[in-house]
Amino acid sequence: MAKVHIHELIKKFHLELVSGEEGIHRTIRTSDISRPGLEMAGYFTFYPGERLQLLGKTELSFISELDPETRMERLTALCTDETPGIIVSRDIEVPKELLKASHKSGVPIMRSPVTTTRLSSRITNFLESRLAPTTAKHGVLVDIYGIGVLITGNSGVGKSETALELVKRGHRLVADDSVEIRQEDEDTLIGSAPELIQHLLEIRGLGIINVMTLFGAGAIRNYKKISIVMNLEAWDSKKVYDRLGLEEETTKIIDTEIPILTIPVRPGRNLAVIIEVAAMNFRLKRMGMNAAQQFSDRLTDVIEAGDEEDL
Repeated sequence: MAKVHIHELIKKFHLELVSGEEGIHRTIRTSDISRPGLEMAGYFTFYPGERLQLLGKTELSFISELDPETRMERLTALCTDETPGIIVSRDIEVPKELLKASHKSGVPIMRSPVTTTRLSSRITNFLESRLAPTTAKHGVLVDIYGIGVLITGNSGVGKSETALELVKRGHRLVADDSVEIRQEDEDTLIGSAPELIQHLLEIRGLGIINVMTLFGAGAIRNYKKISIVMNLEAWDSKKVYDRLGLEEETTKIIDTEIPILTIPVRPGRNLAVIIEVAAMNFRLKRMGMNAAQQFSDRLTDVIEAGDEEDL
């Protein structure tokens, strides 16, 4: 399971560590952030102790009006063994009772000058990105006219060579050989390259080439949303391939269904051009212009007109 350490959060958002230094290696395993308003009022029945706790002006103003004994009791209950950390926003002074509870439990207390709502939004976006479900897939990811195309297929079918031709045609390489994919929400897959092989292409007979060095910074990008999968396979004369494109097949990556096209490979077929046109056609479909459907409609009209003439 993915996790984020508190010291990473401190570094990322320039948080001030006020107390609980021994707890900076605690881990965050959920992107949900809790603002413990009900807990400050004494209701701890469903306290989500595993979440990062964020205290803003409202929570701290309320707790300051309680008597010292009650305040100590509730702030102590806030610091559990599983609580990853507590952040105080707006540079508000940390209650001394919270500092005592922190020293006792080891829960790190951090502070930020940023407003509560903005801080919550920024941290949530960061955690969702880091804690998103991930997988790795063998293939090549290329940005073609703004469409993230994941090219898959058996080893040696020509994925990297096709990607090289696409880069020469002005498109941008994201990853070759291994694509790291994370699911940022239910229908969004973001692909990137492992750091070790970033910007590199492996061409059989030629070896490893650095795309950025050869073609410039405009030929690469670090990550891209995956919109469609194009699977290359050796031409099978016994197999019937789609010639109209009316039906859209999908494949599942993590929990997301994504369109997939199967492109047969044989000598003489310019795969780079085919994939480039397929990406443009996919973009047109998303804009409401479906050439296959228009042809089908025209064909239906012609057939119906012919039937009327026969009558």
